[in-house]
Amino acid sequence: MMRRLPRLLAMFALLALVLTPQLGWAAAGSSTSMGSRGSRTYSAPPPTNTAPGIALPMQRSLTPQSQQSSPSYNQGYQRPPSMMGGLVRGLLLGGLIGMLFGGGFHGIFGLFGFLIQLFLVVMVVRFLWGMVSGGGSRAGNMPGGPGMFAQPGRPPVGMPSAPVAIGPADYQAFEQLLQAVQQAWTQHDVNTLRMVATPEMVSYFGEQLAEQTSRGVRNLVTNVHLEQGDLSEAWAEEGREYATVAMRFTMVDVTTDQAGHVVAGDPNLRTQATELWTFLRAPGGRWVLSAIQQVR
Repeated sequence: MMRRLPRLLAMFALLALVLTPQLGWAAAGSSTSMGSRGSRTYSAPPPTNTAPGIALPMQRSLTPQSQQSSPSYNQGYQRPPSMMGGLVRGLLLGGLIGMLFGGGFHGIFGLFGFLIQLFLVVMVVRFLWGMVSGGGSRAGNMPGGPGMFAQPGRPPVGMPSAPVAIGPADYQAFEQLLQAVQQAWTQHDVNTLRMVATPEMVSYFGEQLAEQTSRGVRNLVTNVHLEQGDLSEAWAEEGREYATVAMRFTMVDVTTDQAGHVVAGDPNLRTQATELWTFLRAPGGRWVLSAIQQVR
């Protein structure tokens, strides 16, 4: 029994790693970068005081990549962790199955050898992936109102667009949309989402809400408060006006099961997020959400 203990411990650890579900929706958007920003979809928005880091590239968008995208993002950007995670889990499952049928790691020393081999395989795949992908790749402060936004940065060079003036009424609309989207997300209210977001964004939200339903959980985002925001850039192109805004907001973000029991998050704790939201409108029309980007 003592000889088998290391093997049993390794087997349970591997099962926990491979089979544990991931509960990480983190408010509307599920902490992903998705949507469209017109011709600037694949260019990084200028950094701001609220979001001084680099915006992560779009992971999902219906806008096709042109041959002249900004150098801020690499063409055909993909997420290596997804591929790496699949490789690692596959190898772990292979070793686990081997153990179950009497082969596999061959004791604790065999496990160490397997881990060393796994590390080498991961490093080689990361190196090859880097070669293939080319190396990787919110005007004033405004706590609670229009005065929260700061001046935008310089627009990207060479973009076929014209600047758009953004005023206090626009900033107020952005804050209201932040709260409206999160409330509709919490209530699984797709009809309201259709009124405040583009069809593309509604389709992404719908998929994520359906996944919650399938898993028997619900992400609840309440008491949303905009702490600070900066206008990154605003422009017009092809009969539409766009505004990308960096927003830092706090909220109560929990996930519950069907019985209402909290399975992730703390209902007594406010969490903070900083994201880049892009809004679009027809000239003279109302703003709707067209993209959400995470910030590195």
